[in-house]
Amino acid sequence: MPASSIEPVDLLDLKLLPAWVNEEKNYAHYQGDEGGPVDRSSMHPRRGRDRPSRKAKPPRALKKTDEGDRRFPARRTQDRQEKDRHKPFGVVASQIAVHFLPRGPAVENVAAQIKSGSVAYSLFALARLFLERPERYGVRLTTKPESPLYQLGESGAISVDQQFLESNAFRFAKEDFYKIDITQSDPIKGNFSNVARCKLSGTLFGPTNHHDYQRRLRNLYEQRFSRRMSFADYQRQIEIVNDPAAVEQWKEEARKVTIFTTLREETPATFASAVEAERHFRQNYLPGLIRAAQEIAIDGVLSRRLPDRALHRAIEDAWTLETRSPSKMMQELTGKFREAGLNIFRHRRGMLFVSPIRAHPLVQESAAVSSAVSAILEALRARPGINRKELAEKLIVDLSGEELERAKLALASDLHWLVGEGYVIEFNDGSLDLPRTKAKAKPAVEAAASPTAGDGAIATATEGKELAGLTESRITEEAEIGGG
Repeated sequence: MPASSIEPVDLLDLKLLPAWVNEEKNYAHYQGDEGGPVDRSSMHPRRGRDRPSRKAKPPRALKKTDEGDRRFPARRTQDRQEKDRHKPFGVVASQIAVHFLPRGPAVENVAAQIKSGSVAYSLFALARLFLERPERYGVRLTTKPESPLYQLGESGAISVDQQFLESNAFRFAKEDFYKIDITQSDPIKGNFSNVARCKLSGTLFGPTNHHDYQRRLRNLYEQRFSRRMSFADYQRQIEIVNDPAAVEQWKEEARKVTIFTTLREETPATFASAVEAERHFRQNYLPGLIRAAQEIAIDGVLSRRLPDRALHRAIEDAWTLETRSPSKMMQELTGKFREAGLNIFRHRRGMLFVSPIRAHPLVQESAAVSSAVSAILEALRARPGINRKELAEKLIVDLSGEELERAKLALASDLHWLVGEGYVIEFNDGSLDLPRTKAKAKPAVEAAASPTAGDGAIATATEGKELAGLTESRITEEAEIGGG
């Protein structure tokens, strides 16, 4: 399938606060930037689970005929088709693993924007930013050996049903094998008072006594409605329209003649109808065209318009879950950003951030810093999340004129140095904070010199090991939730 164009990702549109500001949020229960329901304007259509529940309609009574109340064969055929049509949705979701991958050009674009500044971005928000637009990600489908995926050629349509692909192969792949030209024939002669029209699609078939009526009716049914209903039921969806405007519209449409010319033969063959071209396609190209595979990668845009409804639904549901908790996308971005030379670090509550600067605390005991720098650090310790303006109001008081301007320039210079060295973190919303510091471990000498040495010391050491194990378990838990 052809790759879609990559839309540049603008980080200026990324409106978020650092994750620790709203501490009741977490990766597993994220519901939006403000804690409310997720904006579904960019989601896939046909969100079945979000629709209001519909009351089940009572079954229609069977029409009585001269032969009694038995079901017709056409009705039994429709029941089987309805059963087959609804069967795959749950089965496909359990058999296929859907993995969303950030596209290379989009990652490079975002990495370049992050490197151009000195601020830190939430990896969680960036993952959701990639998932917002299908142009920014690809989809990898993996299935079990006993239930493979089927694809037309190397980059054609995909389905979980081989028979479905075979039945619709010409419709999906005709542009790859034929040049299609549309010309106009002579105007249709004759007086017609009405035309037949499909109530489901609005297609005009022409008068029922026209020589091309049955062919057009059968073609549309095979292409669009054969998996939904029997032909007898589809015929009940045809209405007769006594409208002169509709008659003229049909006459104009019927003048169009589609010519199919082969593209892969030394001597091109030409066909005057889709039926003839499809017959040629099935005889010469279809055998061996469908391949089975356990893993297929497709473009994000194409994943939203797959012809197989069961597969489309499985990807749609997986996308919804990943958007709410994008841990897998975060893992992918973590690796990509590290390859690009960016730094991934954890902050409050273990949330992951990405920055062009490696954050680490400033040890004031071993570093000679000015009183102005010390004042900045103390202010950030007292009030994490303060922005530049609030910091200036807190540190610069009782000054005016040139003294005020000099103080502001000095503060900006000191802050620029602290951010550039990684001693202060500046987030993309303008808030400031200090890097996390590791808790100091109790020296072993002090534990040995403790009056409770002996059995008590052994118990303390055992508790320490258990605590370390719990800490590792917590970190693993956070990594699974946060994608680290």
